[in-house]
Amino acid sequence: MFGKRTNFDKKLGKQQGNEPNPPVAQDSQIITTASVEKKAEDSVQPYSHEKSQAQTEEVSSSALGKQNEQYFSIRSVVFSALIDSLDLSQLATMEGEAAREEIRDIVLEIVALKSIVMSIADQEELLDDICDDVLGYGPLEPLLARDDISDIMINGSQKCYIEVNGKVKLTNVRLRDDAHLMNVCQRIVSQVGRRVDESSPICDARLPDGSRVNVIAPPLAIDGASLTIRKFKKDKLTLPQLVKFGSISPDGAEVLRIIGRVRANVLISGGTGSGKTTLLNCLTAFIETDERIITCEDSAELQLQQPHTVRLETRPPNIEGEGEITMRDLVKNCLRMRPERIIVGEVRGPEAFDLLQAMNTGHDGSMGTLHANSPREALSRIESMITMGGYSLPSRTIREMIVSSIDVIVQATRLRDGSRRSTHITEVLGMEGEVIVTQDVFLYDITGEDEKGDLTGQHRSTGITKPKFNERARYYNEEANLVAALESANIEHKEMVGK
Repeated sequence: MFGKRTNFDKKLGKQQGNEPNPPVAQDSQIITTASVEKKAEDSVQPYSHEKSQAQTEEVSSSALGKQNEQYFSIRSVVFSALIDSLDLSQLATMEGEAAREEIRDIVLEIVALKSIVMSIADQEELLDDICDDVLGYGPLEPLLARDDISDIMINGSQKCYIEVNGKVKLTNVRLRDDAHLMNVCQRIVSQVGRRVDESSPICDARLPDGSRVNVIAPPLAIDGASLTIRKFKKDKLTLPQLVKFGSISPDGAEVLRIIGRVRANVLISGGTGSGKTTLLNCLTAFIETDERIITCEDSAELQLQQPHTVRLETRPPNIEGEGEITMRDLVKNCLRMRPERIIVGEVRGPEAFDLLQAMNTGHDGSMGTLHANSPREALSRIESMITMGGYSLPSRTIREMIVSSIDVIVQATRLRDGSRRSTHITEVLGMEGEVIVTQDVFLYDITGEDEKGDLTGQHRSTGITKPKFNERARYYNEEANLVAALESANIEHKEMVGK
């Protein structure tokens, strides 16, 4: 299948002695640096495919020992021979599984011809490592395969952290050097037509499964490139699953379902890693299938299931500094595309003004997320972002626009024990003088801490059974369900009745 394999035995024969390994072509250097490193770390840590769920702990470099030094040597020899015998252009035309099988066959031949003594288990791990490097992201592949990891954070080539169940842990995954890390970063961002180098050291991208990727490279990153991957679960989370995890109560989930269905304009607020995008995905599940939805994002990560969905993504400037398409450009263009709902992945700049205008001009049910610590701060941030956009509008005018556009603010919070909770469902009522009036409909109260150190609490209704968006619920025949959910969650009322 590969043209260069006809000279395979002859090339291997030249390498049987103690001669130095043949040089590897520049095109394959990305692969070589990735492959040599991975086994050195995975051999002393539980990140093999068979042990993917084990917890990792930091291991000192002295623990690697001679065994791993020998592995480096074997790995380098095998990989050099593999690259010398492969036709990479032919490999690129093959399907993933077929290419993996072809690589495995050649590696087994190399091991046999060079009389390399390895156990079956070590041989299988070597095969997996080399295949990951040639076809994937090298030492990151085992981490990306784990569905329980939500974040992968690489700080230079020698430190890799992961977040599991809300807790950040140091792993044993290492990359060979900074050049190896940059090669992995380039491989990731090139898939979406972007680049990262000294002239363009900041880049946002995404993996094929939608996972969000951020890269910042030297000279901005002083200690080597920093790669951050926000992973998405293979199966999209739903509101019933959030209820199961304790992020929201069943009554709170019913209120959120109604909010999503009755076309209320929703803003989801929260800190980094608090679950804003996950909550937004859950709310979009209740949009009717016949509605036209347009999403605007910096890196496409929303996973809408509706058939009539148009996904838009911003574009950074090219090397000449031209061609940039900002979020505001996308939101403004949305208004010309006959949208029924506009969903902005994250509001972080002047596009807040255009989103508010869209919400206020017939695009009911629009949604967005932004970074803020509370519903009240979310309103202040929107006002600040509009002001920073250069609009010379009086504060009262901006606040009136906010009041007339946003119906509900949902606050997502990551607690100190790593758990994520929807802590507020707050509606925007109106203005009193110069102040925006809000009203909490649903809250999460922290009640204490259990023996494991995990926080305990409960969701409750504030006693308001007919909020302002009750009129929308009546229009969509959801009023009875809304009142029932709020009354069921009214803990104080239940306690009074019990007495």
